[in-house]
Amino acid sequence: MALFGTLDVVKAQADREKFATAFLYLERLVDKNSVEYKRLIECPLGSCEKIELDEDNFALEQLYDAKDRKECFFESHRKYIDVQFILGGEEIIEVSNTNLLAVASAYKEELDFIKYEDKKGISAIVLKAGDVAIFYPQDAHMPCIKAGSGTKVLKAVVKVRV
Repeated sequence: MALFGTLDVVKAQADREKFATAFLYLERLVDKNSVEYKRLIECPLGSCEKIELDEDNFALEQLYDAKDRKECFFESHRKYIDVQFILGGEEIIEVSNTNLLAVASAYKEELDFIKYEDKKGISAIVLKAGDVAIFYPQDAHMPCIKAGSGTKVLKAVVKVRV
């Protein structure tokens, strides 16, 4: 089941060994003197840079405009667990168990990606700066939904191999 909250709260709940590399990266990311922080805050709008962390983990550093819900979709992954961290801005992420959704596009192994049909009445969380959410393979999630008045989201998604 998905976990979410501040970095400290999620670190206390998650398997520290499994997520050690991800948490170390996120701790560096919040250090305003770190290379990671400086690199992410300098991302141009619309960018998504892949950063290799080790043989089992990589990060996607990105800056984008959050979207209206109708422009977003549910997705899940089989090979990787998503650790989504908001450094700046905020967004809504809807989440559901994959067995409650109809598959829209079959699993694409090269992308580690399944797309699902939309469904209303799903649980939603709001992630703000400093919040993190972990989505396991059974957690279909719809990220990037506009929350509040701001639209720019500065985010890192750490992919942790299952």
